[in-house]
Parts: sequence; structure tokens; C-alpha cells
Amino acid sequence: MADFQMDDSVLIHADHIDKIYPGTKALDDVSFDVLRGKVNVLIGENGAGKSTLMKILAGVEQPSNGKIYMEGREVSFKDIDAARAEGVCIIFQELNLFPNLTVYQNMFMGREQLKGGVVDNKEHIERTKQVLARLENPIDPSTLVGDLRIGQQQIIEIARNLVQADNLKLLIMDEPTSSLDKNEVNLLFKLIHELTDQGVSIVYISHRLEEIMEIGDHVTIFRDGRFISDADVKDVDVSWIVEQMVGEDKKYPVFENNVDWSKQETVLKVSDLCLPKAGGGYLVDHVSFELKAGEVLGVYGLLGAGRTEMLECLMGLHPESSGEIELYGEKIQPKSIADQIDRGFAIVPEDRQGEGLIQTMDIERNLVISNLKHYTQGPTINQKKLDFAARSQIDDIHIKVADKKLPILSLSGGNQQKVVIGKCILTNPKVLLLDEPSRGIDISAKTEVFEIIHQYASEGLAIILVSSELEEIISVTNRVLVLSNGKLTAEFDSRKVSDDDLVLASYKGHHADA
Repeated sequence: MADFQMDDSVLIHADHIDKIYPGTKALDDVSFDVLRGKVNVLIGENGAGKSTLMKILAGVEQPSNGKIYMEGREVSFKDIDAARAEGVCIIFQELNLFPNLTVYQNMFMGREQLKGGVVDNKEHIERTKQVLARLENPIDPSTLVGDLRIGQQQIIEIARNLVQADNLKLLIMDEPTSSLDKNEVNLLFKLIHELTDQGVSIVYISHRLEEIMEIGDHVTIFRDGRFISDADVKDVDVSWIVEQMVGEDKKYPVFENNVDWSKQETVLKVSDLCLPKAGGGYLVDHVSFELKAGEVLGVYGLLGAGRTEMLECLMGLHPESSGEIELYGEKIQPKSIADQIDRGFAIVPEDRQGEGLIQTMDIERNLVISNLKHYTQGPTINQKKLDFAARSQIDDIHIKVADKKLPILSLSGGNQQKVVIGKCILTNPKVLLLDEPSRGIDISAKTEVFEIIHQYASEGLAIILVSSELEEIISVTNRVLVLSNGKLTAEFDSRKVSDDDLVLASYKGHHADA
């Protein structure tokens, strides 16, 4: 392999990279430098090619054309282990953990330490404690990963890369903060600064523009699989970045909110909803509220506040929950998800890949899976009816897809999210529950998702939307509930609430250092 003349400030140079999949060109003649000891921000809309290039750098994918040079040497990583041996590690946006194994087993999966020919679990546990202490997250190493909330799982993914890398030179982070609360984000940024001080390079992919301005050193923008521009972060602002990404300055849509909700029909009434916590106390603590027809009700709070658990109770995932729930004035007892779907409830879960999609199925089957019984004739599926429903939903919410028989993972994150929403809509819901529906998608895709939400709200669908994004929760909802430690601490009209109001209410009941 040939050498390449490189500036000492550059760790890796990707040279004229193409990546061609059947029917699409994901990367088109892309050249990209990873600056040594810097936070190299990579940004672009979903489908811009960011993750594809990072998978090539990390040995997950191979380029169709072009070459990779590292410290002047041409390199070719046949797999993720070959890249890791050279000090290149990647933290994927979609978590890559084993939920049925413990934290320490996940940490050393494939890189087990041996003592006397047997696995040294004592060493695994000790090193796991050390790296989690470094991340200021003292999670018990013997905990099953599936029992952790998604933000904690994200911490485990980060920690696993820190213990598995030999001579870490480049750490690629694809949406690392998408499931983290503010404190966890601050700790992650502290770690990133420690790593760059030690000479480690970071490639940081995020759709949170404020984060990029805070943590980034150099920003590179991709659009439609091509390199568009790059600059030092200190020399640009958010407006410039957005304009380079999408060709114009886009913002969250602000929807009309002039309805007199007191005159609208009450779809859902919840009184004293409780979900007990193992060891005492409540995950959801005597929460009461009403939801009107056509209303988008926001739910804000820190991670761990009980937002997801509240939606899960409404969806029948926690039959042990208590309280009184009325749907159109009729008392119901959510005991199973199937029952709740039949009653008219549908949920878009926070974990799109793990809970919202079946990754081995195509786009069409993912769309219709929750409502499959409506497309059957006796023991067989009425394919014509199923095809029509899938195509209508694809057209209705503008899912960008060449062929509905393609694998679901061939879609960008934003279009995958549309499929999850479309799947819910095909069940003809009366109440739609949305848990972080914009997680990990770009501002253009977010706008489309919010427009879909308001399209259905205008037709009378009652919607509950959980979000951690302040601007999003204020502009997209009609009313906002705030949860803290499982309790309802405040309720606001979205037209009259500020960021400060929401943040202060979300910390009620927390310690000052929380």
C-alpha cells in the first residue's frame, strides 16, 4: 500500500471516497480530514452520508472507490476489529448492546480477559467500575443492561469503547447525547476534553446545533452524499451551519394555538396514575391530567422523571399500575398492549430500532405489522389490500422510498421514524403517544415529522408528545405538563411559557446538585 504526504495536524485522510448501494450512491467523491487531537464535528441532514463514511473509517463498511490514509500510511480495515487494533473505535447511534447480559459482560464482549485459561470476571468487574467512575456513573457492573434506562445504556456503550480500544487514536461518536440528560451531557463533554488533551481525535456527529458550537473545534458539512464545506467552529455560527446543511435557514414550525380547549371533547382523563418502584416509592406518582380531541399535549422533564413510564402505563405495559383512566368517559383498565391497541391507543417508542421496528422485515411489513389482522382473509393475507394500505400511508406522510419491499434499515433515520408513525396511524388510533419522536433526526426531517403530527391533530386525533428539546416542546404543542421524580410539578399554556419556566419546574424535588 502506498504512502501519502500528510500534514502533521491530520490523523486520517479519506481520499475521494464513493460508496454505492443498489439503487443509491451514499457517498459521492468525498474527501475528509480528521484533525489530530480535535473534536471534528460532522453534520448534515439524514441521508447526507455522515454515518456511511464513519462506518468506512471504522471498518464496518468498505468503500466502493477511494482510499483511506492514516498517519501517512494507506490503510484498509476489513472489519471493526482491524480498525480497533489501529486505535479507531466507533460508538453507534443505535445502541449495540446485549440486553440479556450484565454491564461487565457487555463491556468485555469479544475481548474477554483470561486468568489460568478461564474468563477473569473479577478483573472485568473491577475495570468496569473504574471506567464508569471515570464517567461519573457508578452503575453496578452486575446489572442486566436490559434493566437500565436508555440514557444509562448510552453511557455503557461509551464506556465499552474506552476499555476495548488499544492505543485509542480516534473515537467516532454518532449522536452520543441523543438519550442523555443535561448532567450526563456535561460529563460526556468533560471526558471528550480529557481525551483531546491526551491527543485523541474525536469525530462527533450530532443534530443538536447548540452542542456543536459548545464542544466542536472544526465542522464539516455533508449534503446528499457530498462534501459541501468546512470551517473552524470559532469562525461560524448556527445560521451558517443550517444554511450549508439545507440550503436555507430552517426553524421549528410554530403552529396555530388559538383553540378554546375548554369547549373541545375530552378524549382521555387520567386520575392519580401511579406506577410503583421496586424498593418503594413511585416511578409515576399520582399524576392526573386531561387530553382533548385535536390537542398536542407536551410532556417535559429530565430523563428519569417518569415521562416514558407514564406513556407505558397508558399503553398497557405496566398492568401493576393503579389509578383511574377514562377514554371518552368510559373507565378502562390497561392490562396489555394488544388490548390498548384495540381500544385506540398507539405508541411511537423512544427506542426506534429496538422497539419501533422489526429490522429483519421490509418497509411494507413494518408499516402494517400492528394492524395485520385487517389485511387477512381467513388464514391468508389479502396482499392487494395490504399493498394499498402501505402505499397510501407512504404517500400520505411522504416517506421517501424507491421500493416498499426494501429493507427497513435502507431508509434514513427520519424516514424510519415516519414508518413507525405510519404503523401507528394504520391502527386508526384515538390517542397517539409519541416518546421523543425527533430523536436522532435532522432539522428538516423534524419539521416533516411535526407537520405530520399536526396534520393528524387537525383531524381530531388526541396526541401526547414527550420531548427533551425546549424549543420543540414549546413550538409544537398546545399545552405542556412537567414531570419531576414521577410527580406532575407544573402545567403551562405553550403560548405563555418560557424555557426557564420549564427547566425550573423540571428540577422541583431534585437536589441542588442533580
